[in-house]
Amino acid sequence: MKIEKILKTVVKKNENKILLVVMDGLGGLPDPETGKTELESASKPNLDSYAKAGMCGLSIPILTGITPGSGPAHLSLFGYDPIQHQIGRGVLEACGIGMEIKKQDIAIRGNFATIDKNQIVTDRRAARIPTEENRKIVEILREKIKKIKGIEIIIETVKEHRVAIILRGNNLSPSVSENDPQKEGLPLKKIVPLEEGAKFTADVLNDFLNQAQEILSNIDTKAKTILLRGFSNLPEIEPFETRYLLRAACIASYPMYKGLAKLVGMEVITGLDTIDDQIVALNNLYDRYDFFYLHYKKTDSAGEDGNFKKKIAAIEEFDEKISRIKHLNFDVICITGDHSTPCALKGHSWHPVPLVVVSKNLIPDDVDRLTERACAKGMLGTIPATDIMYILLANALKFEKFGA
Repeated sequence: MKIEKILKTVVKKNENKILLVVMDGLGGLPDPETGKTELESASKPNLDSYAKAGMCGLSIPILTGITPGSGPAHLSLFGYDPIQHQIGRGVLEACGIGMEIKKQDIAIRGNFATIDKNQIVTDRRAARIPTEENRKIVEILREKIKKIKGIEIIIETVKEHRVAIILRGNNLSPSVSENDPQKEGLPLKKIVPLEEGAKFTADVLNDFLNQAQEILSNIDTKAKTILLRGFSNLPEIEPFETRYLLRAACIASYPMYKGLAKLVGMEVITGLDTIDDQIVALNNLYDRYDFFYLHYKKTDSAGEDGNFKKKIAAIEEFDEKISRIKHLNFDVICITGDHSTPCALKGHSWHPVPLVVVSKNLIPDDVDRLTERACAKGMLGTIPATDIMYILLANALKFEKFGA
């Protein structure tokens, strides 16, 4: 990006405060019966009031037509080029729960899943087993599988059906395929090397999966295998505070998002399990930071489940919660999503994401609702998500003039 070439010459520090609200998977598609999207169907007076007060638009997380993962989509929101800085989901998941990752380690994101006797995946999330059940299973796996071919296997519970795994040892490579077929009703895939030097790693992982499935077959649980993806090493990335002169706080409950924030150098606030916890933390920490990243997960989870009514309810829940921060004097507020997760598709999509920026230093447009079609008419237009961070900095008066 061109702005990166001059960023250090124009960015400056001041006391103005920025709030970036990310409603995960915010965008959607119309319901066949009503013709309205999830956002258009929800009652959300507080979110709509921000749209009315601010300047609206749509953002493209990566490139037009490209469906993003949560990691690159968030990097874009933080102003980093997601193509230049490709961070594997495994690293994000492991960092998010505080696992130590060494330079040569391979970090992996895992989902407990249900399979039948023919190795067909019948539920990619094992019915979202409770976190406590996950912990009990992980304890058993950890006790029975310590090393494979001299490689240390470190496995930790993340949340519900999710686990994080680290391989530690020599001759490891992240260039292996995943075993996740991505859809139910398809067979598990075998992990294969994507380059010659990765054969050993693939062999270790296939051995691990075989052992894990044998152990899980003797436990009363819907978790019968582990879908592995996001194989990655620890990346090098410029710290957020160095880049923007901002002391930043991450207020999130899900480990992956905390992991990404930690990687870019934000201070991750711990012990936040619910959106109520997050709102309380935002109020309590207002005086301590310049930049706040507030993440809300339920909109994305409902979209992935294909549950239209549940996503509407998640939007309405957040609308009520955000009313509790209106007394805080943020100089710039941005409300958006990292990507769209339409219920109709039961997953992430390439569709542009609604966006509103509120500041006394911009011109409010005529948009009065935070919806896809309304935001498409806003003055921000349709922009790359990487531009959002720079719009927030500009409205917080954190840029000097460039040139004479």
